[in-house]
Amino acid sequence: MVDDVADRALGCFWGLIKGVGVTVVALIVVGIIGVVFFDDDKPSSETSGEEVSKDAERKGVSGKLKPQPAGGRKTLEDRVYTRDDPPPGVRFSPGRTNAMSVAEAVAQLDDLIGLKPVKEKVKKFAAFVEVAQKRKAAGLKVPDISYHMVFTGNPGTGKTTVARIMADIYRALGVVKEGHLVETDRGGLVAGYTGQTAIKTGKVIDFALDGVLFIDEAYALNEGSQDSFGQEAIATLLKRMEDDRERLVVIVAGYSHEMKQFIDANSGIASRFNHYIEFPDYSAKELAAMFRQRARKSQYVLSADTEHWLDGAIALWTKDRGSKFGNGRWVRNLFEKTVERQAMRVAALKEPTTNDLMCITLHDVGIRLKDENASKED
Repeated sequence: MVDDVADRALGCFWGLIKGVGVTVVALIVVGIIGVVFFDDDKPSSETSGEEVSKDAERKGVSGKLKPQPAGGRKTLEDRVYTRDDPPPGVRFSPGRTNAMSVAEAVAQLDDLIGLKPVKEKVKKFAAFVEVAQKRKAAGLKVPDISYHMVFTGNPGTGKTTVARIMADIYRALGVVKEGHLVETDRGGLVAGYTGQTAIKTGKVIDFALDGVLFIDEAYALNEGSQDSFGQEAIATLLKRMEDDRERLVVIVAGYSHEMKQFIDANSGIASRFNHYIEFPDYSAKELAAMFRQRARKSQYVLSADTEHWLDGAIALWTKDRGSKFGNGRWVRNLFEKTVERQAMRVAALKEPTTNDLMCITLHDVGIRLKDENASKED
């Protein structure tokens, strides 16, 4: 009986092919397979109503499913981030295991090269907060204090480094409980679909609670009236700054002119940030000192000629600076290129000594003297 049914089915199949053609029959078969095996939009008997609803929410204006995070149907709302698995676009710097005193935290600031006006402002503010807390402990009235800050200046002027130190200072003062720093920018706060930016920004803020949230190039959050995603991130940030004011400190940073426009464009931002610190460009002498510091920490030694000519060379190289000059980043790049040249030179030596492995010469740095007789290296 089974054989009869199979023979009849096969006969019908061949009859269908003769009637409409092989191509049409093939398309029908492919369509049936697609419906049976690949129709994700059609809920199976095992799919819950909640999952179907989430599928609908993930569909954009075009009707196509939005990309899902790894791990099946887990949504952005469901994600729980940890220090070992921070949100995308976020850099996490943990608070110190042993909390510093205010004096120890401020001492870190003094160890930095340059930044004299920055150091003065930070020290004054730290002293103000410390005295206010002592007044409160004595039962005296204290003014409301906003701990949020705006750092302005060109790239590589130490804004992120000082933000980390501020996290230590705030922890020492008891402003935040843990003192970690969470670094991000527009990419870490803004999502690709309407409605998701508030969730994404909220997740980053949750991650920063009891520490400091540092938003670099914050002006990029406001790209005009048509930038609904950036406005959504700003609105979420402002609300959480108010709701979690006992657990969150926010520092925004960026170029001076762009940050002024960013602050002025939103009254909510302007009212929440009262402390502004301008980070000046480093002088040529300070840049040279930073180069020497990097060399020393990396166990390199400058030759006598390099020590003599370094300041003048850096002054010449940085004489005509553009508005986007990298300051400390420029020094880092110069040092990395120097180490590469030194490695190439030492690699050619048959049996390099420890001194050879450590020494940085004029040629390693890229300094070429017009009068080669002025250098003993030539």
